[in-house]
Amino acid sequence: MFEFLQYRVEDVMTPDPVTVTPQTRLRELEALFESHDFNGVPVVGDDHHLLGVVTKYDLLRAFGLSTQSIVPHYDDIMEQTAESVMTADPITVTPDLPLSRLLQLLLDRHNKSFPVTREGRLLGIVAREDVLKALRRATQHGEVGP
Repeated sequence: MFEFLQYRVEDVMTPDPVTVTPQTRLRELEALFESHDFNGVPVVGDDHHLLGVVTKYDLLRAFGLSTQSIVPHYDDIMEQTAESVMTADPITVTPDLPLSRLLQLLLDRHNKSFPVTREGRLLGIVAREDVLKALRRATQHGEVGP
């Protein structure tokens, strides 16, 4: 388990993740979620600058009922853009963050993943699954005997 304490985010993150632009339609996002089983996708602007994140939850929120729209029309909602539903300025982590600190952040915030940035530029994404794999790998490397 000691090995886990030496890991950094950059050791387990997915570099250059799939991204969308602020103008990406919700219809395209839904297809992306379905084909890749993503929970969230970073929204980037020029020079891969992180603008926000769109999650499946954000997509569902677009269908929420309100006093202005009792029954929203599916096709109209699916033509909205990522920018209209994204979480702007999401919590990010740096590549050199110790994985033990990331683990605590995942537990405290209940997030499924975090964008990895340096100076606002998206470098990767790190998810719960990445931390679980690192824990397993550290435990397996620490075993003695056959």
